[in-house]
Amino acid sequence: MAHMAAPVSVITAARDGVGSGATVSALMSLSMTPEMLVVALDRTSATLEVIRNSRRFGVNILAVDQLDLAMHFASKVPEKFADLAWHLESGVPRLAGVSGWVRCTVERIQPGGDHVLVSGLVETAHHDPAQSPMTYHGRTFGTHAPR
Repeated sequence: MAHMAAPVSVITAARDGVGSGATVSALMSLSMTPEMLVVALDRTSATLEVIRNSRRFGVNILAVDQLDLAMHFASKVPEKFADLAWHLESGVPRLAGVSGWVRCTVERIQPGGDHVLVSGLVETAHHDPAQSPMTYHGRTFGTHAPR
């Protein structure tokens, strides 16, 4: 699967104003009407548990220059939001400087092997055309280059 190019995103959720987040590359658009997407999270993800309880999550599509954030949210460090630029947008953590942002409500949660698939109804979506998105391909981070 490492040879499939994918966007790199940080999935975020909050409980009592405390943020939780995880880096993912398994994210896809599911439907245009209604607007929906699907994200895959590890079954043991702490962020998954926050999403199960809050029924809302954010998709922070990282910009190509945000490798440090990708690695930070892929780690098991506690208090992942300490010393980071972010804010709560309608109760969901939004990271600063991302190339895209999507806020969702949970439509469905279902098992998928060693991961769990979370389907979300899109509440709002924003894109910063000045920021190129980060991608992951061949175990390397980069960006998409149009021809």
